[in-house]
Amino acid sequence: MTPSKKTGGMNRRSLLKGAAATAAIASTNTIGAPMIWAQNIKDITLRQFGTGVSNLNDVATKVKEDLGFTLEMTALDSDAVTQRAATQPDSFDIADIEYWICKKVWPTGNLQAMDTSKIANYDKIVGIFRDGKLTPESTIAQGTAPHSVGFVEGPGGTEFVDNESGWMTLIPTIYNADTLGIRPDLINRPISNWSELLNPEFKGKASILDISSIGIMDMAMVCESMGEISYGDKGNMTKEEIDKTFAIFTEAKKAGQFRAFWKTFDESVNLMASGEVVIQSMWSPAITAVKSRGIPCVYQPLEEGYRSWGGGLGLSNSLSGLELEAAYEYINWYLSGWVGGYLMRQGYYSAVPETSKEFMSENEWGYWFEGKAATDTITSPTGDPLAQAGDVRDGGSFTDRMGAVACWNAVMDENQYMVRKWNEFIAA
Repeated sequence: MTPSKKTGGMNRRSLLKGAAATAAIASTNTIGAPMIWAQNIKDITLRQFGTGVSNLNDVATKVKEDLGFTLEMTALDSDAVTQRAATQPDSFDIADIEYWICKKVWPTGNLQAMDTSKIANYDKIVGIFRDGKLTPESTIAQGTAPHSVGFVEGPGGTEFVDNESGWMTLIPTIYNADTLGIRPDLINRPISNWSELLNPEFKGKASILDISSIGIMDMAMVCESMGEISYGDKGNMTKEEIDKTFAIFTEAKKAGQFRAFWKTFDESVNLMASGEVVIQSMWSPAITAVKSRGIPCVYQPLEEGYRSWGGGLGLSNSLSGLELEAAYEYINWYLSGWVGGYLMRQGYYSAVPETSKEFMSENEWGYWFEGKAATDTITSPTGDPLAQAGDVRDGGSFTDRMGAVACWNAVMDENQYMVRKWNEFIAA
């Protein structure tokens, strides 16, 4: 089938529908590929797995409604996602993974490079995923920046390349600038630095996430904020830097600083909503979930900037034929706007913001993307109120937030050593 391009003012979906209708009228002896597609598409099931952040039932329901096939979703934690992508290639068709995970998974050969000429909105994907820069003047942050593991030299490419080669490892979908979540009603004073996570004032009421490749970056932001360590590259620490980092956090742990270490989205929400924790590593929709219960919760902008992450859809190397075509169809649908609008209402960003705008009200777009004061109530995708008229998003506009990224989640050269030290820290 032809790549997903605009043709004479019609998109591929329209062409498929039209061709299928024409073929249906024709003799059964002249059935072509479009007719086969129309008949068989409903029988296709694509198996997708990833974290609970973006493996959402509403997306699967909308895929069935708009595209006709079934998307089976499995939500796992980040470590389980990495393990499955690396060791169980026949258990999935689509891997919804973060870019730092790509660094671990791509060398296994379990994913296939994707042809960007088949991606209808490729030219509208934000620069972060293409050349690493939000604007031409941007400085590329430390860590595993998405563009650095986003391209390979060709269909069977095993090495990442530093240019837009036309072959992507993942098609980017979702990303954000992460920071600390706080309960302002229980803290009652301004919080403006990462170092506050280890402030003895919050002894027994702080938490970080128990995912080593992400947690180590939060630790680095804290240690640098404290003035204890100056890293050459937070995303690629030396063994000495790793040792110093864990020494600081192990001391704090033994002193009773941490209430818990969470692995899942729900755990982080419950810790914060209950008030057991007042400051912790958090993800944007977890903040949304707490606020939707009517509990004050802020995603606190901090002077040192954000720790960022990005995710995308990767295709199993064993995917072919009609299923492969369906997967490309799904990816193009994903970037066409509906999912982007859904994710933006939770505080994430879409890889193609331009299309998401069409699925958001002017008030929503102004609040979530432009950093403008809400003109009316802002609600979550499920209708829960999150902000009132006059409220401004924590951290401001897209360019304010993504322009203040200090580091990306990373896989280091000393990753095995770091993971060993992480496990010792959790067990200490």
